[in-house]
Amino acid sequence: MAEPEEAGYALEVQVGHLLRRAHQRATAIFLAAMQDHQVTPTQWAALSMLRAEGSLSQNHLGRLTAMDPATIQGVARRLIARKLICRQADLDDRRRAVLRLTEAGEKLVDGLYETAFGISRDTLAPLDAEEREIFLSLLRRLS
Repeated sequence: MAEPEEAGYALEVQVGHLLRRAHQRATAIFLAAMQDHQVTPTQWAALSMLRAEGSLSQNHLGRLTAMDPATIQGVARRLIARKLICRQADLDDRRRAVLRLTEAGEKLVDGLYETAFGISRDTLAPLDAEEREIFLSLLRRLS
């Protein structure tokens, strides 16, 4: 039986490996930029989506941010503990609860937009403008 290298398989050129390496780079840049604010990528996704959409059910927020129920539950619990979001009864359906940003959450998100844009800029820095557009378009198609 041939060894993987002899069969032509090289891990370093496989799509999953390259995506994981790119994700590690993006995460490292994110964490370095957000370290003073103690915000993780999943927390930022929830916070920025709530800022854009307003009040959302936890389930809907999870779907919009591509988080499974267990992940969004943990994210929401930590953000509630930090008083960045709160849970309240849905005005249209009292049986349902919604999440919304607190005043402190709004202030944090609004103050971090420039940092967030910088993270994207730094992550894509090795690419020229045309490559960035193509890369982002292809990522949208893959996701």
